[in-house]
Amino acid sequence: MTSNTSGSRVRVFILFAAAVLLDQFTKWLAYTRLRGIFSVTLIPGVLKLQYLENRGAAFGMLENRQWIFIIFACIIMGGCCFYGFRLPRTRKFIPMKLCLAFLSAGALGNMIDRIWHNYVIDFIYFSCINFPIFNVADIYVTVSVTVIVILVLFYYKEEDYGKQGQ
Repeated sequence: MTSNTSGSRVRVFILFAAAVLLDQFTKWLAYTRLRGIFSVTLIPGVLKLQYLENRGAAFGMLENRQWIFIIFACIIMGGCCFYGFRLPRTRKFIPMKLCLAFLSAGALGNMIDRIWHNYVIDFIYFSCINFPIFNVADIYVTVSVTVIVILVLFYYKEEDYGKQGQ
């Protein structure tokens, strides 16, 4: 069963745009409400909001090399678009298209920060496991990549890719 191609692409783009806007809105809230405050505890011993200006990747890797991250984000977004447009136009590939939209939104959300501020605004901290401080865009990327791996390994079969349904 094929889906309405242009309508489907519009819906995926709207989801992508809404995800980027949500990420940017939460970072704006963190910037305006948390900057200058050490932390705000949401769940004692588990979850805090803590403002951080991240000039590198996780754990501060490649600090102050924003151009590397910007190029990498462009490659990720280009790859997601290329792959997304080549996927069969069937309902079965909707989960993959959604993951690609969220992965692209996460890449763009952090790229906007890198271009605009020269750092990424992080603010979510799981204190119970001392996990690095992260943001909504990081959640998009992490969850999307995890779900894509699961989909490729366990859900899609090689013959699914042959059905172009155009």
